[in-house]
This record gives sequence, C-alpha cells and structure tokens, in this order.
Amino acid sequence: MPREYQFPFELRHLVYFREVARRLHFRKAAEALAIAQPALSRQISQMEAALGVRLFNRSSRRVELTPAGAALVERIEPVLTALMRIPGDIKSVAEGRVGRLRVAFTGLAMATVLPDILRRFHRGFPGIRLELNESPTSQQLAGLQAGEIDCGFFHPDAPSPGIETTLLLRERNGVLLPADHPLRAKPSLRLRDLASTPFVLFPRAHNPGFYDRVLGAFAAAGVAPRIAEEVWPRSNGVGLVRAGIGATFVCPSEARHLPGKVIFRKLAGPAPESRLVVGWRSAEPVPPALAALLEAAAGHAAR
Repeated sequence: MPREYQFPFELRHLVYFREVARRLHFRKAAEALAIAQPALSRQISQMEAALGVRLFNRSSRRVELTPAGAALVERIEPVLTALMRIPGDIKSVAEGRVGRLRVAFTGLAMATVLPDILRRFHRGFPGIRLELNESPTSQQLAGLQAGEIDCGFFHPDAPSPGIETTLLLRERNGVLLPADHPLRAKPSLRLRDLASTPFVLFPRAHNPGFYDRVLGAFAAAGVAPRIAEEVWPRSNGVGLVRAGIGATFVCPSEARHLPGKVIFRKLAGPAPESRLVVGWRSAEPVPPALAALLEAAAGHAAR
C-alpha cells in the first residue's frame, strides 16, 4: 500500500478513544460501544503504542486525559463528524439536493424568463449552488460542446449537434427609443419610419441568426439600417439608447422592465423575431439537479 495511506492505527481506535475521552470511564465506554472492557483497554493501549504517547492517566478511582490525549480529541472530533456526514452527503448529491450547476444566460433571458425559473428551482433545491455567467449565444454553444457549462439560455440559429433545447420565448421585436425621440408620440412604428434613426446593435459573431433577421427585416421594409454602435452585453445597448445615441430592438416581454429615459414602441410590418431556448448536452445522462432546473424551465414554457 502506498505510504500516504499507511496509518499506525485504524478507524476503530479513534472511535474507541473518543468514547473513553467523552466518558472518562472504561467500563461505561465499553458498555456504550458494546465490547468487553478488557478488549477496549487493549485497543487504547494499541493506540498509545502507535502514537508513542500516553493518552490517559489511569488510577483505581479516576481516568484523566493527558495533554496529548486532549490534543488528540480536538483533532479527531471534526474528522469523525465529517465521516458520519458522508453517507447523507453522498445520497444528497446522488438525488441532486446538493452540488453546483454552471448556467450561462443572455441579457434577454435574465430580463424575461430566467428570474422566475431560478426562483422556482431554488425553492425545491436550496442546496444547489448556481454559478451564473452572462455570455453570448456563440460562447454558450462552445461552452456546452466543451462541457464547460451545464446548460445555457441562448438564442438558436439552427439545431446544434449534441445539444437539446426547449423553446422558452418567441416574440416579434419592437423598438426601444430615447424618451425624447421625434417619433415618441406614435403608438406604433414601421422600420421605414426609422430610416434616419441610428441603431445600436451587437457584434454579429455573438448571435448571427438574430443579427441577420434584423438586416432581413430592414431589407423587407425597403430601407438600409444606420448602425451607430455594436456593443455587448445587452445592458450596454440599452444604456446607449438612454444616452440618446440611437435605437435598438427589444421584445415586449423585455420591455416590461425597462429603465427610465427610454420608450418602447411596437413595430408594424417587418420586424426581427427573438427566440430564446434553454439548451443542454444530449449525449450525457442528465444529473438530477440539472433535470430539476430543466423541469422548472419547461414548466415556465408551458405556462
């Protein structure tokens, strides 16, 4: 056996020593352990010989811990307590009651469906630690393929090999304008009304599908977009709209939670569509904790 696993005593020696140290009485400790008192005395003597120190001072009337024995009590108590917790802890892990989940999301997910999903999940699985990371769709897909995240909330272009998804949101986008925009009084707009308005988008590499749907909507409306900035994350785009730099696209679900100094208007005619899914690797068995999170997401989608 490798030297790192060679100990001069066994677990039973620690258990026997702990019981004698608690009761300071060999007969009572032997009764509690359901062993004969001479056998218990031999085990303690073996422990003392293995460590090369006396652990108890014994007399006909009393048993006392030596300083070495008191020090040993302090050191083995957390060890034994941790060992006693192992069966329950392992069972909790197997049942998905404790552990961690690595979850990635886009700004749209956090602004719409994700808070409710996380709230419902946490009620049932408070022992699961969620590692949340905002990242664009392209990065999430790469993370899922590499096993770096457990699930992601992103915007799909097309089916990805080895990744299963559940659709959570599908909405036509409206437009987000600065509160002082000249067209603020109109309840509904068309993209051709915004031919002279600069737009704040995001780098196409982050989500090519939606970016191309934006350009396709402009083409169908017969106008060319004026792209003033391409920024990420999404909150930065909203911030630039608040600053009056330009307009951007948001869906109605996201528009319910917008800050001040911006206004949302529906778009008539051509408009890009947002699609939000939760995705996970399909080639592996789904751990219980992840299954519970996916169930919460599916429940939200059903509602």
